[in-house]
Amino acid sequence: MNCNLTEIQQATRDTFAEFVQKRVMPQAASIDERAEFPMELFREVGTLGFFGMRYPETAGGTNMDIVSYCLAVMELAKGSLSLAAACTMQSLMATYFLYRLGGEEIKGHFRAALKGDEIGGICMTEPNAGSDLLNLQSKALVSDDGFVLNGQKTWVTSAPVADFFTVLAKTDKAEGISIFFVPARLEGVKIGKSIEKLGVRGSPTSEVSFDNVKLPKNYLLGNLGDGSKYLREVLAEIRIMTAALAVGVAAAAFEYALQYSKEREQFGRPIGQFQAVSMNLAEMAVQLETARHYTLYAASLSDAGHTQQKEAMIAKLYASECANAICDKASRVLASYGFAMDYPLQRYLRDARFTLIGGGTSEILKINLGKEYGL
Repeated sequence: MNCNLTEIQQATRDTFAEFVQKRVMPQAASIDERAEFPMELFREVGTLGFFGMRYPETAGGTNMDIVSYCLAVMELAKGSLSLAAACTMQSLMATYFLYRLGGEEIKGHFRAALKGDEIGGICMTEPNAGSDLLNLQSKALVSDDGFVLNGQKTWVTSAPVADFFTVLAKTDKAEGISIFFVPARLEGVKIGKSIEKLGVRGSPTSEVSFDNVKLPKNYLLGNLGDGSKYLREVLAEIRIMTAALAVGVAAAAFEYALQYSKEREQFGRPIGQFQAVSMNLAEMAVQLETARHYTLYAASLSDAGHTQQKEAMIAKLYASECANAICDKASRVLASYGFAMDYPLQRYLRDARFTLIGGGTSEILKINLGKEYGL
């Protein structure tokens, strides 16, 4: 499937596919088992230019289109969703606001992050504020020389290894949410214990607390109270990227089940020749190709300057739900071996759950899509 890709897009896909085949797949199981950040592979992804794909050359990036970016994401997720989740966080949410709103000091951290020399995270979710961001309790009180930040964040990707955070908080001088750059080394920043997760175990996630953290004025990113507006600028791309992650892990599960069905014999022939199994695989193929095509369609709309939140939501909702269905069907093709930890299907099945959450839950997306259709 090439979807009329350009030469650059095909070359991008092939480059990351080769990298994943040679470097990621041999380590994917151990990344999951150790539940440790894959630092070496993360740095190697940085040398491939992945972290700068969505930024202009003048800022240190490679100025690639969103379709190319999604193709790279799909390949990384096919190899290890843990690695892909950490890398996509670095390449988009952790760095976008630094590029878009930061001054020269903060741009220095941005350029280091594009090379993989610094690692960033974004602090949005709180114990009592997930989808409902307007209910954030974190506060950055305005002082004479800057801000004093207090609050508790949770589900912060890459927190245990992060050098800096982008933090969403309210202030006492403006309505709405503001965005701040917060180095992890500052006094009062505390990284909590890593959260034990069902999947993407190699992408560590922790709580982060801020106790009277003093921030200079230039650590405010953009204008007070405009955080929601800045977040909406990149929200569609976050959802398209999450759809690409889902397509990648779904492709891994489907291809493994397909190959297994050709090799596993019962009653004197490969199980793929039995109608029940072949129908199952056909349904998986239809879901996978539809999710892949729509995700790239949504990405191409964005590249053409016609991105609509609706298409991004559809891509994310459909791809993530299909990924979970495909991983489930694939595990059934393997039967008891799909339940065994020695086979990768159990990892795909666990990891796919991650895509149901990132970029907005399925339930929130359905509610928002209903509004798009006037319901």
